[in-house]
Amino acid sequence: MPRGRPPGPEGPAGGEGTDAPGLRLGPERAESAPDGEWMIRLVPGAASTKTYRCPGCDQEIPPGTAHLVAWPAGSRGPADRRHWHNPCWQRRLQRHVPGRPARRAGR
Repeated sequence: MPRGRPPGPEGPAGGEGTDAPGLRLGPERAESAPDGEWMIRLVPGAASTKTYRCPGCDQEIPPGTAHLVAWPAGSRGPADRRHWHNPCWQRRLQRHVPGRPARRAGR
């Protein structure tokens, strides 16, 4: 006699329509950097179902592409969340901001 539902894409006891982001997405982690305190969550390709625009390169992140979501640690809602390509997030501090001189190595 089966004791429960067999595990499936929704998880062991998840049903259709159940919103269980912890099962599909990576765990949240805090990250501290010169540009502030951030919360980060990895999004596996299998969980990525929409097209997003990366603020680092201004290119699309198509569905099925692994990426990450970042938002300021003090944020209260999803409006502050941004979807980034992983390498763009890693290089965000090296980007040149118009109106500000580029940083030089060793300074």
